[in-house]
Amino acid sequence: MSFEQLFDDVYPRLHRYCTRMTSDSDVAEDAAQEAFVRLLDRNVSGDPSGLKSWLFKVATHLIRDRVRVEENRARLLEENPVRPPPVDTPAEELERSEDVARVREALDSLAERDRTLLLLREEGFSYRELAQAVDVKASSVGTLLARARERLVRALDDEDES
Repeated sequence: MSFEQLFDDVYPRLHRYCTRMTSDSDVAEDAAQEAFVRLLDRNVSGDPSGLKSWLFKVATHLIRDRVRVEENRARLLEENPVRPPPVDTPAEELERSEDVARVREALDSLAERDRTLLLLREEGFSYRELAQAVDVKASSVGTLLARARERLVRALDDEDES
């Protein structure tokens, strides 16, 4: 029996079986199709009755696995609910955007090396990586970072006074 004949003969019954198990036609279609894909991928052979049994068994396991995953996901979400972040008021959004603009302006006023050091450090770069990025000795990165921070604080203070 060819694959096409097997598919034509078994797929409608397999899909119906999966639909009854899941009460969801889309999930049933996915399981039935995946069973046939696995039949091809694994080069399963045998008589038509054995192949039909194999397909139903695989589909059953696929559905059980899906149910298990969904139950685990539901349990994890129940234990650790995903809560949307609190919505800021318009005043808070305005204040944050003003703060961002203020810091951006202060950063822009710094020398390129200071700005680069501060931004890369904020991204988690190590002192060795920072030294390579700005072409300095690793032993001088700490001092350069401290000075860059001081200049940033001074630039922010200068903006506050303006």
